[in-house]
Amino acid sequence: MKVNKWIGAHLIAAFMLLISVISYGQGQQGVSLDKIIARVDNHYILNSELEEMYNQYKTEGRQAPEKCQLLESLIINKMLLAKAEIDSVTVEDKDVDGELNAKMNYMIQRFGSEKNIVEAYGKSVENLKSELRQQVKEQKIVEKMQRTISGNVKITPAEVRKFFNSIPKDSLPYIPSEVEVGHIVKKGTVTREQKEKLRQQLLDLKARAEKGEDFAMLAQIYSEDLGSAKVGGDLGFAKRGAMVPEFEGAALALKPGEMSGIVESQFGFHLIKLLETRGAEYHARHILLRPDYNKGTDMTSATRALDSLRTLIKSDTLKFAKAALDNSDDKETAESGGLIQDRNTGQSKLTLDASMDPALYFAIDTMKVGDLSMPISYRLEDGSSAMRILWYKSKSEPHTANLHDDYEKMAQIVLSNKRNNALEEWFKKAQGDVYISIEPEYRNCKVLGLAANADDL
Repeated sequence: MKVNKWIGAHLIAAFMLLISVISYGQGQQGVSLDKIIARVDNHYILNSELEEMYNQYKTEGRQAPEKCQLLESLIINKMLLAKAEIDSVTVEDKDVDGELNAKMNYMIQRFGSEKNIVEAYGKSVENLKSELRQQVKEQKIVEKMQRTISGNVKITPAEVRKFFNSIPKDSLPYIPSEVEVGHIVKKGTVTREQKEKLRQQLLDLKARAEKGEDFAMLAQIYSEDLGSAKVGGDLGFAKRGAMVPEFEGAALALKPGEMSGIVESQFGFHLIKLLETRGAEYHARHILLRPDYNKGTDMTSATRALDSLRTLIKSDTLKFAKAALDNSDDKETAESGGLIQDRNTGQSKLTLDASMDPALYFAIDTMKVGDLSMPISYRLEDGSSAMRILWYKSKSEPHTANLHDDYEKMAQIVLSNKRNNALEEWFKKAQGDVYISIEPEYRNCKVLGLAANADDL
């Protein structure tokens, strides 16, 4: 198995969710190609999965790999899932729900509204989430297995230097301009009218529960905490300090069987019912309603806060990294001093070309290195409307790759190759632990370096 084939296996997790969504839309148009073409233990691959993956490349204007290579990618995915079952590798439901919500928020932004999604796929957003959840869970398990297999691989400076010196001088890559950009993000404030609306909705639900309706059933129907809603808002036993302070304080003030008033936290508005306590642990259910940050959001306080931070940073009274860590509502970048990172490489150097987020590209196009922007509109991945200030930290000039300026890139290539080698060795050993069967029509494919097994499924 060649390393470049592993590109498909490595990216398949990222594409699985989108591919699955597209398949639903195609299904509505009568496209049904659900013949089983391969099996890995108890995991099956449908012909429709292969066709959808192949067509997705064409839809995006990219050259599609050979179908045998795509089939191998799918089989590798299923092998990782099968071995995860054997090795008892699992993922937390809360992590799955978090990823699912992020993906759905991205879709809402892409389609413009939940209504448009419903019209496109012919089913409710909740039904779509339910059907997509398994794909997201598999994606998370595959990623965890990859980390388990190759996460301990290390490289040395000598290995990086040896790799760079092995590249012929006339074959060294040309590196385009790269920039480092930081931002500090502040969410808009939910209007008083919207807060009151959510409070009243929860008070109505509380009144219904007090009149005898089942709290768990109400949570299943109305709660916007998808992870707990499906089990009646049940959060299980929580240790002190595990929940946000507002929630925990309200829950611990209750007696078993009591309901709280309306509790506001960073996640929204809660109605809590305490079930029982056990030593330092407590067991509660809740109904969560979240503000709609696309409606009724006031940006005044966010803009004022950013203006104040900008003044302090420009006067060198406060460092940008410290301001981001302490104040930014984008927690992912706050931990890195506000620097925006490339999702593919995890590095803070962003290629200054068409691949960059257009909003960011056009914003820094009017700035000079060292500049701080005025507060500008921004939207977080969860769909929240916000404002942000940008810091144009650095820009590199286009150049032929060299070890001094591009050490991180070379190190990333060496690390990736070494991890791929570890994964290839793992696959060679793992093939004997799982049953792989492929339909005769794909007998010409050399999957994992082996001729296809033509057994009937």
